[in-house]
Amino acid sequence: MISLADAEDLAINFVMEEWELPSQEKDWFVVLNSRTIPDRWWYIVEIAIKDLPDKWVIQVYEDGECDPCYTFSSPFSQVEISAKLEELPSNLAMVLKKERSGYL
Repeated sequence: MISLADAEDLAINFVMEEWELPSQEKDWFVVLNSRTIPDRWWYIVEIAIKDLPDKWVIQVYEDGECDPCYTFSSPFSQVEISAKLEELPSNLAMVLKKERSGYL
């Protein structure tokens, strides 16, 4: 079984691989919350981009696999898709625009 810290790192790596982000952008991600699901042998990990309210919620299983059916949530409306993205690297800004628009 993997540790909670491993699950957090795997969740961030999963989002990075899903969106084909360069490794130097990993430092932009933060873990908001993580927890073990008792008697289920998996974890729930919430991650975000520093200083932004958007978040991914990812299930990480005991074998280190991440469920590809993750949840993304954002308080920004369709009109605000580009809100607060000016300071981000262009790759991360593009990912958030697509996630906010419901694109996958």
